[in-house]
Amino acid sequence: MLYPELFKSFERVRWSLHDDIAWDAFEASKLSEEQAQTIRMNAITEWAALPATEMFLRDNREDSDFSAFISVWFYEEQKHALVLMEYLRRFRPDLVPTEEELHAVRFEFDPAPPLETLMLHFCGEIRLNHWYRCAADWHTEPVIKQIYDTISRDEARHGGAYLQYMKRAIEQTGNGARAAFAKIGVLMASARRSSKALHPTNLHVNKSLFPNDTVQSRLPEPGWLEHWLDEQIRFDATWERKVMDRILHNLSLLLGRPLNSAQDLNRYRKELARIEPMPA
Repeated sequence: MLYPELFKSFERVRWSLHDDIAWDAFEASKLSEEQAQTIRMNAITEWAALPATEMFLRDNREDSDFSAFISVWFYEEQKHALVLMEYLRRFRPDLVPTEEELHAVRFEFDPAPPLETLMLHFCGEIRLNHWYRCAADWHTEPVIKQIYDTISRDEARHGGAYLQYMKRAIEQTGNGARAAFAKIGVLMASARRSSKALHPTNLHVNKSLFPNDTVQSRLPEPGWLEHWLDEQIRFDATWERKVMDRILHNLSLLLGRPLNSAQDLNRYRKELARIEPMPA
């Protein structure tokens, strides 16, 4: 089992909401209205770990090891929502999300192949790590800069844990797992070709609710994510390249062959398809 050691490693580096955030360093003059509004939207988005956890537990019912790890992931992701809301409670109480706004992002996700979902969330953690590092650079108020830096490091650790479960999946199912990871990897390493942010919270997950079936579509400002990325924190091609390189580097190690581009990964996916049928 991977869960016991992952639990121990996460416990060793876990930060305290009250003791490790330098709340007393707050400088009101360095927090703009624009920045405060983005913190509110991020807090609501992080709350979507709740329906994602329900999805993980439902679709991995046969995998108690991974399901146990999700308890740790869920705790830490909900703490991200909480620390952002605590920041607003202390310094901009008028912007604290309402319970109704938080509950709006809790809806059922359609069942999906567990290994593809695992890969999707692995890539999502890499992307979030880079988004939050970029956000820390953009913000000017020191406490929120520290918060974004802190949660960005959590996202990197979560990605590392998912990678361990991906390695285990390859050991257990071989090319079936490789094919699932390559399929989603081609999509997630091709973000520059997409007009939308490729992150699990921005993807359609419930056909019966379409088009109101993304986490972002259920926020008070549904279009905020693209505006935040493009016009505010300026997550540009240089940052996007870092995300793609990180995904491809990890897949190169995982799959045991050099992958320098989405095209390389797509060629590998096609090679696997010739060996055995791709999963549906």
